[in-house]
Amino acid sequence: MSIQKPHAKKTWTLSAVLGILIFTSSLFAGPTAAEAVVLDSTLREQVVMLPVISAGEAVDLETTIFKPPGIGPFPLVIMNHGKALGSPRNQHRDRFVSLSREFVKRGYAVIVPMRKGFSKSTGDYVDPGCDMTAHGQTQADDLQGVVEYLRTQSWVDRDHIIIAGQSYGGLTALAFGTRQFPGVRGLINFAGGLKMHGGDCHWQQSLVQAFADYGAKTTLPSIWFYGENDHHFGPELAARLYSAYNHAGGHATLVAYGPFKKDAHGMSASRDGIRIWWPETEKFLKEVGMPTDQVVALDDEVKVPEHEYAAIDDVKAIPYLKGSAREQYRAFLGKSLPRAFAVSASGAWSWAEDGDDPVEQALEDCQQHSSVPCKLYAVDNHVVWADGQQPVMATAAPVSTPEPAPAVAPVQTASAPAQASTAAVTGP
Repeated sequence: MSIQKPHAKKTWTLSAVLGILIFTSSLFAGPTAAEAVVLDSTLREQVVMLPVISAGEAVDLETTIFKPPGIGPFPLVIMNHGKALGSPRNQHRDRFVSLSREFVKRGYAVIVPMRKGFSKSTGDYVDPGCDMTAHGQTQADDLQGVVEYLRTQSWVDRDHIIIAGQSYGGLTALAFGTRQFPGVRGLINFAGGLKMHGGDCHWQQSLVQAFADYGAKTTLPSIWFYGENDHHFGPELAARLYSAYNHAGGHATLVAYGPFKKDAHGMSASRDGIRIWWPETEKFLKEVGMPTDQVVALDDEVKVPEHEYAAIDDVKAIPYLKGSAREQYRAFLGKSLPRAFAVSASGAWSWAEDGDDPVEQALEDCQQHSSVPCKLYAVDNHVVWADGQQPVMATAAPVSTPEPAPAVAPVQTASAPAQASTAAVTGP
C-alpha cells in the first residue's frame, strides 16, 4: 500500500466533538467502556422515503438509515452508491452494511440515499452523456437535497458531516465538495468515477477534466482509495485523477493499495476491505475534527448454525435442484468469502458473494423466483441446511414508500456494482 499526499497540505485540528455523543445512562463514562452498550447486528436499520428538493424538483429518495442508540445529535456519514449496468430503476437498494457498522459503533448515524431514478426513488435519472463534470454535479443535486433535509433533523449534528461515496457515488461526493456546504468536514472517495461502455466517448479524459474542475472549486480535504486490480479505474487512471485534482488546487490524499480479491472496485462494500480503508480513514477523521473512539459495541454479524447434513463440496446432496442447477452450485464453491447459497422446494436457487450481506442477498434473489420460502443451504465453507428446518428467510427493514415511478429507459454508462451476485430458477 502506498499513500500519496499533496505537496501543500492543510493542518486540521481535532475538535472536542465527542461531548455531543450524549446517550442513555447505560453508555460509557470513559473511552474504554464501549461494552456498556451493545447494539445488535441489524444496526437499527430503517428505510424511509426522504422528501428532498433536487435542483428545484421535489422527489422522494429511498434511503437507508443506521443509527446508534440515543436521540443524538449524531455526527453524520452520507454514503453514496455506484451505478450498475442497465436501468437505474432496476438497481437494488444499497446498504453498505460493513462500512456502516464501523461508523455506527463510533457514534455516527449513517445515511445511504438512493438517488433520483434509482431503485424506488421517484424522479428520473438524468444522463448528461460524455460530460463527466455534469454527471457528478447532477447527482450532487440530489445529495445536496439530502444534506439540506438532514440538517433540519434534531438527531443530526449539523456541524460534523462526512460525505463519502463509491464509484459513481465517489464522483458525486467530489462534485458536492465544490458547493462549500456548511458543516461538511471532509470527503471520502472509494474508487470514484464513471465508466462508459461503448460509443465514441473519450470518457477517461472527460473524467480527468471533471476531477480538475472539482479540485479547483473545493477547499475540503478528501481521502481516496483506489486498488491495483480495479477493473474500472486502474492505477494509471487513478494517478491521473489525483494529479489533476490536486494540481488544480484540491487537497486530496490518495491511498493506492494493492490487489483486492477479484476486483478492488467493490472493496468498500466488503467486510474484508475494512482492514484497508479504516486505518487511514481514522487518521483522516481525526485531522478534520471528527470522532473516532468506539462508543457502541456491536454484536457479531448474524451467525447461521452449521449442520452435518452434508460436506460443503457434496454437490449431489443439495435438495430440490434440477437440471443444470447443480453446476451453479459448483460455480458457487469457487466464489470468494463471504458467500451464501439459497434454495427452495420450487427448484429456485441463488448464490451471492461478498457485498453488503450475501446471506440476505441470496435469500432475497431466490425468493423473487419462488412461491414457497427459500432457505439457506450453505454459508461460507459450511452447510447450514437441516431436514425439517424452519425457513431462514430474508428480513426487511420497515419502509414507507409511495408507488414506484415508471421505469426509465436503459442507459449505456455504468460503473460496477459494489457486490457480485447471481440468481436464477430452474425449469420443471
